[in-house]
Amino acid sequence: MKVLSLYLYPVKSLAGIQVSSLELDDFGPRGDRRWMIVDGGGQFVTQRKMPHLALIRTELEGGHVRVRIPGEGVFVLQPTPEQLQVTVWRDQVCASAGQDQANEALSRFSGERLQFVYMPNTTYRRVDPERVADVRRVGFADGFPFLLVNLASLDELNSRLTQPVDIRRFRPNIVVSGSEPWAEDRWHSLMIGEIRFDVVKPCSRCVLTTVDPDTGVKDADTQPLKALSSYRKTPDGVIFGQNAIHEGTGKIVVGDRVFISKQEC
Repeated sequence: MKVLSLYLYPVKSLAGIQVSSLELDDFGPRGDRRWMIVDGGGQFVTQRKMPHLALIRTELEGGHVRVRIPGEGVFVLQPTPEQLQVTVWRDQVCASAGQDQANEALSRFSGERLQFVYMPNTTYRRVDPERVADVRRVGFADGFPFLLVNLASLDELNSRLTQPVDIRRFRPNIVVSGSEPWAEDRWHSLMIGEIRFDVVKPCSRCVLTTVDPDTGVKDADTQPLKALSSYRKTPDGVIFGQNAIHEGTGKIVVGDRVFISKQEC
């Protein structure tokens, strides 16, 4: 098996970036989901509520994150000294507010008062201790630093759909090729290059998988979630992909060999 593709998401629930490599730090992929969008009450906002957020493109330039907001222009995201409490799922954490110019453009585009917020190094959001005994941190990702998916599983799902869907609907960090469909259900730990990953939880899917990443519209015709529900429903939800944590820092690149070091028989 090998790494087929890699993705980075500088801003939670905005368009991701396909990259040739990922640098890993103690958060996970360096720069992944350190930015997030919140409403006036500090509550996180995603494509679940606002599918048109998929149309906001993200870019990396000189170590900075840029967002390309349709009809508004391109803005470099910069944290300000203003601190505020924000909520992502069950966690309340301290974040740095983004600059007004980008916030105002985002609000005009969305038709609702929204703002960008940044997770500084001083904020420690812990990975779910019920799943991971070690004290590990994560940015604004839903719960874990990595989402690992198997291309063969997508191919199998697409064989059940009248219109195939793109892997981007599932917002993976790491896409692996060369395995059998759903083999990832049995993986417990693996090596990618010289980095060890532990698989800690199947990833339960939601209506975000019905959002077309190119149009920002929920596409009722494809129904990947409905198809998955018919045969991938578990106590953890409707499953596609696996959440993972990593050991140490380093780098993984497209083409790296993937070795399964521990799995169920």
